[in-house]
Amino acid sequence: MLTEKVAASSSVESWHALAEARKQQRPRRAFVVDGEHVGSVDEAHLAALQPWSRWVEEQEQAVVLTAGAAEREAVFAEVNARLHEQGLIRAWRDEPFPLLSPTTGRVMAVFERASARFWGTLTLGAHCNGWVAGPDGQPGAMWIARRSATKATDPGKLDNLIGGGVPWGQTPWDTLVREGFEEAGLSPAQMARATPGRVIEVDRDVPEGRQFERLQVFDLELREGECPVNQDGEVAEVGLWSIHHTYAAASTDKMTVDAALVTLDFLLRRKLVAPPEAAAALEEGLARLCAGTT
Repeated sequence: MLTEKVAASSSVESWHALAEARKQQRPRRAFVVDGEHVGSVDEAHLAALQPWSRWVEEQEQAVVLTAGAAEREAVFAEVNARLHEQGLIRAWRDEPFPLLSPTTGRVMAVFERASARFWGTLTLGAHCNGWVAGPDGQPGAMWIARRSATKATDPGKLDNLIGGGVPWGQTPWDTLVREGFEEAGLSPAQMARATPGRVIEVDRDVPEGRQFERLQVFDLELREGECPVNQDGEVAEVGLWSIHHTYAAASTDKMTVDAALVTLDFLLRRKLVAPPEAAAALEEGLARLCAGTT
């Protein structure tokens, strides 16, 4: 099969994930640490923070963490545990994530992964498009995963072959290699063939609060006989999808917002979106989310 191009509408509304990536409808207060705006808190959650006013000060335009650097992680541990008991922090992972400065990348604390969305702080993700070449050497199909029905977020939705949050102490590449085995059974040697794409920034309201995440995109060509097999139980199934069906899924809410953006970015970079006006509209929409290139 020669390279298959997908026919797309030139309307941005045609791509569900583009509309969702910056959807912000709930009022929020800036979350400030060390004088820096590092996140935001849903105003509906402000009352829940009143018991810790000695550490978390509510101001007119902001919520300010007054705890010093030495006690900051202990404060987060206590507050986050109580918020979790109240159901305001969901999907507890027991996984340490860095509280990052969005401007400098400085690590300001380390706290529970699930709490990042309550505080609306920056997280990093690593996602990988798995693809198979057709006879002409261009992408002829893509490996698409379906998330387990027991996943805490987006259960049962379609996903990239590989994807995960970057925890404390790892880089996006470290996470990619680790998740490559856990989610697809691929060795570090196989993952070493992955190539980087752009960085896509998502900043949107979610049920847990705010998703503020920078997704490092990678692409990996899988060769004949290389069939991914999930190892950690977080993926219900993995299938090889035609370019046409992949695009159709990435254009709707059947795929997670993160995965859809990463997939659309791949199809666009590989010049698999037609006609030219649709490709231009998609490029414009993704460029607005672009947090940088690698």
